[in-house]
Amino acid sequence: MVAGAAGFADTVRLDAAAWDRTGVLPATVVTDAGAAGLLARDLPRRYGGADASPAAIGEATARIGAVCSSLRALLTVQGMVSAALGRWGSAEQRERWLPALATGAAVAGFAATEESAGTELAAVATSIEPSGDALRITGRKRWVTFGATADLLLVIGRLDGAPAAVLVEGDRPGLRREPVRGQLGLRAAQVAHLDLDGVRVPRSHLVAPAGFGLSHVAGTALDHGRYTVAWGCVGLARACQRAATAHAVERVQGAVRLADHQLVRATLGRGHVAVTAAEQLCRHAAQVRAVRDPDAVAATVLAKYAASRAATRVSRDAVQVHGAAGCDPDSLVGRFLRDATVMRIIEGSDEVSELHLADHAIRAHRRSGAAAPARPGPVAVPS
Repeated sequence: MVAGAAGFADTVRLDAAAWDRTGVLPATVVTDAGAAGLLARDLPRRYGGADASPAAIGEATARIGAVCSSLRALLTVQGMVSAALGRWGSAEQRERWLPALATGAAVAGFAATEESAGTELAAVATSIEPSGDALRITGRKRWVTFGATADLLLVIGRLDGAPAAVLVEGDRPGLRREPVRGQLGLRAAQVAHLDLDGVRVPRSHLVAPAGFGLSHVAGTALDHGRYTVAWGCVGLARACQRAATAHAVERVQGAVRLADHQLVRATLGRGHVAVTAAEQLCRHAAQVRAVRDPDAVAATVLAKYAASRAATRVSRDAVQVHGAAGCDPDSLVGRFLRDATVMRIIEGSDEVSELHLADHAIRAHRRSGAAAPARPGPVAVPS
């Protein structure tokens, strides 16, 4: 799978800047990615997946992330919705949708964020109301990746006062899409705001019972999303570090190579440390996810936190090393600096991640039964 991802990345490398400039990821690329075995590959083989390991999923995502963040976002959202349906969907839902998501015949969207419910998804106001033999959905969702083209949306709302998740096909009457243009990063990920005005779907489209929509369905999707975002950031940072190093070695100013300036060499050294550390944390997350360790969620949050910060730092320094060339609209390092900034926010901002990690550390301390430190006694002061 990793070799296939690297080969696919090479075939689209020269197109990524144009996708970013036009704000469109061609539909043929989606089906080509499916044919190359890149979408939802951790699904069971019966649904078109490959039972791929977390490590293989991560490394493959990094290869794509080193070329195009919007294409990586496709892998992320397909995986998020597939993971949620694979774990919590009904047999009918899995049989109908998972093969299509795995091949790219259907594009997924995860519709959770609202104007007053960004990272606090418990505050979503979208209503899911019983209406005869159907469910009626009303609300407005914002910043939905591939929301402009999605064939299947996993919508988070409230049913009978409890968080719920429901599947909505993209051609349902009452669904309106408002494409977002010129956003800071992920410009080809066809982000959109969505209005659901009394959209009706069968009751069988409910994913898990009401009350499980946030902690179970959305939780599974977001965990998968953080993991692939983390690895995508590693790929992005690797690419920027390589580009900065190559430019510093080849660029000569005043008969002196950039790489011979101590400050430039120090910058490259810091980038190497940041990329290596982020990569190791992602590998650790892969290991604990593979054995379903209870700490896997926290390890994934940590990996995403470190990798997104590394991507921001390394891409910023790469632009500095390139100088004016890094400011070209089609420059890889300039494009990736914009994308990396978005990665600091998506699937859990720095601040939210820090609180989660602090809570994990406190719980781990309490579980360890560590004794409280002794109160210090009086300190003798020399006379």
